[in-house]
Amino acid sequence: MSIKSLSQYRHAPLLTLISVCLMSQSLSTDTYVPALPALIRQFGVSASVVQLTLSMFVAGFGIAQFAVGPLSDRFGRRPVLLYGLLLYLAGSAMCAFSPSIWILIAARFVQAVGSCSAFIIGRAIIRDAYMPDDGMRAMVRASSWLSLAPILGPIVGSHLDAWFGWRAIFGLHFSFAACMFAAIFFCLPETNENKNPEATNLSGLIESYRFVLSQRIFWAYALIGALSFGSIFTFISGASIVLIRILGIPVTWFGYCFAFGTLGYLLGTMLCQRLLRRFNEGVAFRIGTSLTLAAGLLYVGALVSGFFHWTVIVFAMFLTFGAHGLNSPVSQAGAVRPFPRHAGTAAGLSGAMYMIIAAIISTITGATYNGTLHPLAFVSLGCGIIIFICARVFPELRKQKA
Repeated sequence: MSIKSLSQYRHAPLLTLISVCLMSQSLSTDTYVPALPALIRQFGVSASVVQLTLSMFVAGFGIAQFAVGPLSDRFGRRPVLLYGLLLYLAGSAMCAFSPSIWILIAARFVQAVGSCSAFIIGRAIIRDAYMPDDGMRAMVRASSWLSLAPILGPIVGSHLDAWFGWRAIFGLHFSFAACMFAAIFFCLPETNENKNPEATNLSGLIESYRFVLSQRIFWAYALIGALSFGSIFTFISGASIVLIRILGIPVTWFGYCFAFGTLGYLLGTMLCQRLLRRFNEGVAFRIGTSLTLAAGLLYVGALVSGFFHWTVIVFAMFLTFGAHGLNSPVSQAGAVRPFPRHAGTAAGLSGAMYMIIAAIISTITGATYNGTLHPLAFVSLGCGIIIFICARVFPELRKQKA
């Protein structure tokens, strides 16, 4: 891969810093998922109320993207990222010391706004620093490192919850953010050499949004990536309650079950790298969206046939995360690639789409919970059907197929 020949990039570990930035969102959710049943007991509330701690995080993450992208287009990636990390530190501390579920829900919103700056700016830096043809490969490599968070996060989170209580998980978030702030402060140069002074003016903002949203190629990549993210959020929001409360597996086991499921994401990104070298992103999308549908069909088929076992959920989760490992890097890079002067805006808009769909699916998963395995299964299948269809109706994607 070729990095643009700017002297300030020469000694910067860009790919490592980008990977850490992208990891912030996954770490904030995947380490926390094992604690959801504990929150139900701690605060004496229903599963749907506890689900709001995830839904509010997703909502905050999605809303913030409308501001983070344009701000970084105007003022640069580095200052917006540093201020965002300070907000993430504050939100993590608020979560750790929350005395009630409602304060925890509000604190998760604050944490999400800070986490959003790292995720969005990490994607924009790829567009700034890498040659256009190499940006997608850089995203795939960063996504492979990112997969460490969903693989190891649930294991670490489940043990922290079992040994020290759920508040220790937010202590981990605070420590991660502090280390990340130091790394960015000392190692990351400013990568935005095309600052747009009109990016945050109302007229300029509207024009930037209009320009990006008017491009069908943006919708082709961003919508499918968002639907793919929504499909994994079905399991992020519902798997712990189903596996621990309904099927009765120990909370420490859940970490390993979830880690096995998310191992699929790492394998998906590795397969994506091979496909991009031999074919192109259209082939990766076609395989990834087919896997999402297959996961939903497997889950529902097992329940219809009367096979109620935790291994079905874990394997369906494995396939869904593997599909996202194919879909997500292609979607994220493809949605930003056509917009050199609007990279932050494009990253923010596509990321907001991710979070809006994830928030909707998380809310549906919580609202339909009835103490059985069926709601999670049918939400998973619904996501698979929609994403399979969408990947085949955009002519822009059909042109990319080998």
